[in-house]
Amino acid sequence: MFRRPRTPKPPASAEARVPTSSASAGDLEAVRVLNDLLARPTHRGVLKGALSHASSLLGGNLRGYAVTHRAQGHDGGLQDGGAQNGAAQGEVARGGVAQHRVAAVFGYPKVLLGTPLSGPWATLRTRVLNDGARELYEANPSELHGILDTCGMRDVALSLVVPVNDRGRNLGALVLDRNSSEDIGTAAQELVTRWATAIAPLLGLLESREEWKLTARQVSGAVVEAFESQEFDALGHSQAVAEASVKLGRAVGLVDRELDELWFAATLHDLGKIHGEKGHAQGGANFLHSVFHLAQAQKAIRHHHERWDGQGEPDRLAGEDIPLYARILAVANAHVRLGDPERLRSQAGKGLDARLVGLMEKVSAEPPARATREK
Repeated sequence: MFRRPRTPKPPASAEARVPTSSASAGDLEAVRVLNDLLARPTHRGVLKGALSHASSLLGGNLRGYAVTHRAQGHDGGLQDGGAQNGAAQGEVARGGVAQHRVAAVFGYPKVLLGTPLSGPWATLRTRVLNDGARELYEANPSELHGILDTCGMRDVALSLVVPVNDRGRNLGALVLDRNSSEDIGTAAQELVTRWATAIAPLLGLLESREEWKLTARQVSGAVVEAFESQEFDALGHSQAVAEASVKLGRAVGLVDRELDELWFAATLHDLGKIHGEKGHAQGGANFLHSVFHLAQAQKAIRHHHERWDGQGEPDRLAGEDIPLYARILAVANAHVRLGDPERLRSQAGKGLDARLVGLMEKVSAEPPARATREK
C-alpha cells in the first residue's frame, strides 16, 4: 500500500457537541455547522460551509463567494484559481489593483476561485446592494469582466456583503447574490452578520497558522539555499526535489498535511552534508530529532538512501519496509539528478520502488499545472 497508517482521531465528546436545551433552533443549527467545520478545519472548507449556512439563513436560492486577504496556493502558486483566469490574475497582480482573492464559492463556477477582486467590502460593515453587481464591475479592470460574465454576475439583482472581522482585523467578506430583487430585511442581515462573527475566530486562527507555516518554509528554504550556494552545481537542487516530491506525493494520494511534511523532508534532505557526504542522511535526520510534528520527515531523510533491493543505507531496509516518504524522496531525488526517464526506469525494482517510478514518469509527462480547481 502507498498510504502510511494514520493515528485514529478520538471522537469529540458529547459535552462539546451538545448545546444547552435553552438554545434556539437557529443557534442549534449554527452549533451543528460549526462542529462540522471544526471537524474539517481548512480555510476554504470553513468559508464554503459559512456561505452555505448563510444562504440557508436567508431562505436559500442564493449564490455566494468569499473574499480574503489570504494568499492562495499550497506550493506558492495560485492553485485555487480556475485555469481560465490565470492571465487576468497575473495582469491584476502586477498592476496592484486587487486587494482580495476569491477563496471559496457557493453556487458559482469554480473558475472564480483565486480571482483577485476589488469590491464593495472595503467599508467593513454589512451592506445590501440594490444595484446588482454594478459596483463590482466598476471596481475591477476590464480584464476581469469576462470571468465575472462567465459566472453570470451581470444577472445579479441584489447582493448582501458581510465583512468577517476578528478582534478588529479584517479577514475578508462573505458576498451573497440573488438574481431577484426580493429584499433582505434587517433581521436577516443581523442573522448573517452574527454568523460571520461566529466563524471569524476560527478563520483568524487558520490564517495565523498559515502565516507561520509560510514563515517556516521560507526560513527552511533560505538555510538550504545558503548551504547549497557553497557549491554552484547544487544550487536549487533541494527546491527541485521538493517540487518533484510534492507532485509525486499528490499523485499517490497524500493530503495537504502529509504533503507539507513531505516538502520539509525533501527540502532538508541533503542538509546533513554540512558535516560531509558520508552519513549525511543520518546527520540530516538528527537536525529534526526534537521537531516532533516532523517525525515522518525525519524518517524520510534518514532512509532516503535505502534501496528497494535492501542494499542501501543506513539500515539496509528493503521494499515497503522503507518508509513511504523516503521512497517518494528517493524517486524524486533520482528524477532530478538523472534527468533522463530511461535512466530512472532502469532503477525500478532495484534501487527504487517501481510503482513510484512509473507514477513519477507519468506526472512528469503531464503539462505543467496551470491551476488546480476546488476538489
